Amino acid sequence: MKAVVYDRYGPPEVLHIGEVPTPVPKDHEILVRVRSAEVTKGDCEMRSFRFAVKWFWLPLRIFMGIRRPRKPILGGYFSGEIETVGAAVTRFKPGDAVFGCAGMRLGAYGEYLCLPDDYTIVPKPGKLSFAEAAAVPLGGLNALHFMRRARLQPGESVLINGAGGSIGTFAVQIAKSMGATVTVVDHTIKADLLRNLGADHFIDYTREDFTAGGQTYDVIFNMVARNNYARSIACLNPNGRYLTANPKLSDMIRSVLTSRFTDKTAIFAFAGETKEELLSLNTMIEAGEVRSVVDRIYARAQAAAAHHRVESEQRLGAIILAE
Repeated sequence: MKAVVYDRYGPPEVLHIGEVPTPVPKDHEILVRVRSAEVTKGDCEMRSFRFAVKWFWLPLRIFMGIRRPRKPILGGYFSGEIETVGAAVTRFKPGDAVFGCAGMRLGAYGEYLCLPDDYTIVPKPGKLSFAEAAAVPLGGLNALHFMRRARLQPGESVLINGAGGSIGTFAVQIAKSMGATVTVVDHTIKADLLRNLGADHFIDYTREDFTAGGQTYDVIFNMVARNNYARSIACLNPNGRYLTANPKLSDMIRSVLTSRFTDKTAIFAFAGETKEELLSLNTMIEAGEVRSVVDRIYARAQAAAAHHRVESEQRLGAIILAE
C-alpha cells in the first residue's frame, strides 16, 4: 500500500510517499481503509521532534526512536471503512463506515490501518463526510473530557485560551451546549470562526492580555503552553476551575498545590479518548449541537504542505489528508 512516511526527523519536506506492506489483521483486529486523517500539531511535533512542552522529551524520544523514527507512518485520528476483520471480531463488519483514534500505534497517513477492535473506533456520523469525521476525535474527545471535568453549570462563565485550534473549536461548542457564557482568546484572524461557533466574547491576544483586564471567570480552559499560570489563577472566581491541556511540569506541580491549599481547583488530567466519549460526540453531532470545522483538505502526496499549514497557525479549522 501507499503511505506518507518519514525516515528522519526534520522539516515537513522529510515526508514523502512510500510503498509499505499492507497490514493483515489478527483475530481481534480490524483493517480500515483510511479515507481521511487529521494532520495535527502533535504529528508536526513528532515529525520534527520539537515540542512546546519539554518535560516528556526524553521518554518520548526513547519510545519514538532515538536516531530515527521507529514508526514511519504518522496519523492518530482518522475516518474510513472497514476492509476486513479478524476471525474473533464481532463489533464490525466489512463496509462499516467508522471514525476514531489509532493511539500511539499511529499509521493513519497510510491507505490502510490495522488496529485492535477494542480501540476507540465507532460508527461515523451519517451527516458528516469522511473529512469532517476525521476532524472530530482529537479536538472533540479532548474538549469533551475537559468540559466534563470542569463540571460546567448553566450560566457560568468560561474563558478558552487558544480557542481556535482543534480542541478549542469543540470546547466552545460544548461549553455553549452546557449553557455557559464563553469568552475566547486567539488571533484576530480566528474571530469570525469562533463567533460563528457560539463564542460570546472574543479577545485578540495580539492586542490584549486577558489576565490584565480585571475580568474573572468560573472556568479557564488553557491550551497555550506559555500561558502565565499565576496570573490565570488570579482571574478565577471563588471556587473557580483552571484546566490545562498542554501543561508544563512546573504548572503540574503548582496545580496540585492550588487544588490542595486554595478554594480553586486546577486540573491537568489527560484525556482518555474513550469509546463512550466518542459515541457521546456522535450523538451531539447528529443532534446538531456540535460540528467539525475543516480548513483545507490535502492529498496524501501533499503531506508536507499540510504540515506547513498546521505550523503556520493560520488555519481556520482542521487540516485533513484524504485519499
